[in-house]
Amino acid sequence: MSTMGKKEFWFVVGSQHLYGEEALAEVKANAQKITDALNESGVLPYPLVLQDLAVNADKITSTMKEVNYRDEVAGVITWMHTFSPAKMWIRGTKLLQKPLLHLATQFNESIPWQTIDMDFMNLNQAAHGDREYGFINARLNKQNKVVVGYWERSEVQQQIADWMDVAVAYNESFHIKVARFGDNMRNVAVTDGDKIEAQIQLGWTVDYFGIGDLVQYVNAVKEEEIDALFEEYANLYEFDYGTYSKEEWEASVKVQASYEIAIKRFLDDGGYNAFTSNFEDLYGMKQLPGLAVQRLMAQGYGFAGEGDWKTAALDRLLKVMSHNQSTGFMEDYTYELAEGQESILQSHMLEVDPTLASNKPKIIVSPLGIGDREDPARLVFDGKAGDGVVVSMADFGTHYKLLINEVTAFEPTAPAPNLPVARVLWRVLPNFQDGVKAWIENGGGHHTVVSLNLTTDQIISYAKLVDLEYVVIK
Repeated sequence: MSTMGKKEFWFVVGSQHLYGEEALAEVKANAQKITDALNESGVLPYPLVLQDLAVNADKITSTMKEVNYRDEVAGVITWMHTFSPAKMWIRGTKLLQKPLLHLATQFNESIPWQTIDMDFMNLNQAAHGDREYGFINARLNKQNKVVVGYWERSEVQQQIADWMDVAVAYNESFHIKVARFGDNMRNVAVTDGDKIEAQIQLGWTVDYFGIGDLVQYVNAVKEEEIDALFEEYANLYEFDYGTYSKEEWEASVKVQASYEIAIKRFLDDGGYNAFTSNFEDLYGMKQLPGLAVQRLMAQGYGFAGEGDWKTAALDRLLKVMSHNQSTGFMEDYTYELAEGQESILQSHMLEVDPTLASNKPKIIVSPLGIGDREDPARLVFDGKAGDGVVVSMADFGTHYKLLINEVTAFEPTAPAPNLPVARVLWRVLPNFQDGVKAWIENGGGHHTVVSLNLTTDQIISYAKLVDLEYVVIK
């Protein structure tokens, strides 16, 4: 997977010179203790780096400018240890171009009633500072995250961790590059969209390539590379020859191995981290990429079928946000309508993401009724159980809209011996009738990205950062 480089977050603590140097020294010491404790907690996915105290407008402005300049800094977490007059924050906050979290906490958990005096009150007036600072962020329409609670509590630390993942994904959004191998599937509405607006609003670059550009890479793959990758398959997956001879089966699988090597090389050479394919654009290829695509999704590349570049970019975004855990491209296929068991079978022609697998995948070869090519190899498995979110991006002509539905995935109990693709099953919230109806009425597409590792709150946090309309169905 193409990497993003190391990321960190800056911890900026607000105060002022009004309380004297002794008080500021204590503020800095307390801030360092919180920084060290959070970094040592094992909860935060990225390190927190304490900065000089924010005691005047010049310091705040220079700090925020530096945040913008440094690619490794993914965002800012602020804490008002004392009262910090908000006019000092205006210029710096307006200049800040990266995500901002306001941690509304206090160094001490409880009020020391036996010893409390005005010195203590002045030093520990986060309740005072939070309101002043919160007002200016609201006035500036900053769309910052607010996390409230005592900093040592696990639920507070987890909220910070979740936001960090969103912030890193937000920054990565401006580096998402989608390679489209072929155009969109003909006559399909939801897979198309305004690429210029997507780049302006979301930072996504979308480039078209004729399938011949990829075929050149396929033809350049060496036999020894294919054989080495085939051995890797043998170590990772079950082999199911079905009705094919061993030679026919291996030949089909090795075609996919050559595709995996070629597509990865093409993407990496061009700096692309997401891609699409289309069964209607296969000139010069023996098969529709299946196993190859699944393997690349497992490595963190975003993908969607039928030229659906919006979903491919969204897939990459949520893979970054979720650390590529239980997150992938999906498609609504078939309803289960038995009373009390209502659910939706999710799958695709070939390309179901193996990060969602609950069991060891097996490689099979089977005919594909569309595309008019040789029988392609693919990974088959059952999906995991768990609570999650399914997300769809829709272009309404005047604006983009994000559809978010909370779901509960479950492992299938009935075998499906004749189904030659992986399958994922889930129930939609709040219930089947209302959830499906709301999805359809709001224009949710059949191509989605599902994650059993992310929350609705995280998706909303991202949507707010990019001023994206969203609808939550839960």
